[in-house]
Amino acid sequence: RQARRREDALEDRHQRAPADLMRAPTPMPVPIKSAEDIAAMRVAGRLASELLDYLAPHVQPGVTTGAIDRLAHDYMVDVQRTVPATLNYAPPGHTPYPASLCTSVNHVVCHGIPGERRLRAGDIVNVDVTVIKDGYHGDSSRMFCVGPPSIQAKRLCDVTYEAMWKGIRAVRPGAHLGDIGHVIQKHAEGHGYSIVREFCGHGIGRSFHEEPQVLHYGRPGTGLKLQPGMIFTIEPMVNAGRPGIRCLADGWTIVTADHSLSAQWEHTVLVTPDGYEVLTQSAGTPPPPPACGSSGSPGRYRTRRTAPSPRSSPPAR
Repeated sequence: RQARRREDALEDRHQRAPADLMRAPTPMPVPIKSAEDIAAMRVAGRLASELLDYLAPHVQPGVTTGAIDRLAHDYMVDVQRTVPATLNYAPPGHTPYPASLCTSVNHVVCHGIPGERRLRAGDIVNVDVTVIKDGYHGDSSRMFCVGPPSIQAKRLCDVTYEAMWKGIRAVRPGAHLGDIGHVIQKHAEGHGYSIVREFCGHGIGRSFHEEPQVLHYGRPGTGLKLQPGMIFTIEPMVNAGRPGIRCLADGWTIVTADHSLSAQWEHTVLVTPDGYEVLTQSAGTPPPPPACGSSGSPGRYRTRRTAPSPRSSPPAR
């Protein structure tokens, strides 16, 4: 019976409402961004990515997740002159989030709170950052391997990255949100993994979380039809084991119910007139995987890679 409880997320009282965390609670119209909005979102997205570039060399064995959080906070406030969006973020009914980023290690799916945990060789960790620059939010996350990863851990990270990019490449005017979710789900499940369904991508702009909600599973041709000027995140969470999750007593940290590894990558994406543009790019952004095995006609990729600012760190390894 206990095993069955862990398999079914609805049976655990700590799992009842995790999807409410870090997400807009009430459906709202999907904003279409103006040219001024888009220009500001490019800046915010680049800064979020440059923050991850800066943190990359510090994700090492023996470093605490709390130390990574302090480095991020100081870099945001003192160097970028940005505001950490997660610090004291408090959706209705939840205690304020106590850190400037999320560090989700191994079986932690998302919203891991930085603390005294020391990273060990072989760990995998998702570092999720959101900066606010001039009132606009830039949101991105990457997986890091702490020292040489196991074959299983590296494969999970790679497949999750590929799944995110398959979703991104499905973005174009006239496509549907279900098209994005379908290709992500098909790729992850085709490799024997499972998609976490309680969390999703989201619209973003002047508000941290806007409509639409971008599910990472679904059926082609269903859901909202995409229009130029929409901006949202694509951020699949993929488990090596079963999809069940539970929320720890801190009210934030989400872990896999079966203690299997979990991985996540995130980009913020703009729908352009002829395809898509990834806004969370910088000198150290990992390159897209080869576009092999794609179904349908992918949208055109508009790139705006820029050189890092003078005070940015070297690119991620």
